[in-house]
Amino acid sequence: MTLTMPSFEPSRDKKLLRRQLQAERQSLIDRHQRAMHLQEVLRVWLVSREDTAIGAYWPIKGEFDALPALFRWTEAHEGRRIGLPVIDKASKQLSFHVWYPGCEMEEDAYGIPKPSDTPAFEPTLLLVPCVGFGPKGLRLGYGGGFYDRTLATLAPRPFTVGLAYANGFVPWLQAEAHDVPLDAVLTEEGVAWRRE
Repeated sequence: MTLTMPSFEPSRDKKLLRRQLQAERQSLIDRHQRAMHLQEVLRVWLVSREDTAIGAYWPIKGEFDALPALFRWTEAHEGRRIGLPVIDKASKQLSFHVWYPGCEMEEDAYGIPKPSDTPAFEPTLLLVPCVGFGPKGLRLGYGGGFYDRTLATLAPRPFTVGLAYANGFVPWLQAEAHDVPLDAVLTEEGVAWRRE
């Protein structure tokens, strides 16, 4: 698969790179069309999975919204669950609580909606938003380290899938000591990477 490079010269400074990638993502004139393609890629990709518990995220800052595809996934078989992250302020780790359309929501400490008073569960598949991504499943997030800290402690570790638009690929992105690589990355163009 050929990945699309950002339309700008990506900064080597990760803080600036995050801002550049977020600004480009939010200004994509075809973002709705890209999102529709990624919805389809995700739905088709999920067909081969046997998971019944998927951890997802509430989309912010122009992120891809996986929740419509996941809701359709739950409708296909009884007993499938979707969870959204809830941040533990002390440990700065995530737990995943059941979400369904219409469930009561409240804002977390960062102003992001989270399920209110739904049970926690352990996902076997975790969908992770990417500001950008690099070779071999390397993810560029917002810099808070929540997913890396959480994944470092989960046992068994869920299968992790980054969701991004193809123009977020940064070929020279380097891993830092705390980075936990993803098992796969999906874009609107298909499977961009998968661990063999």
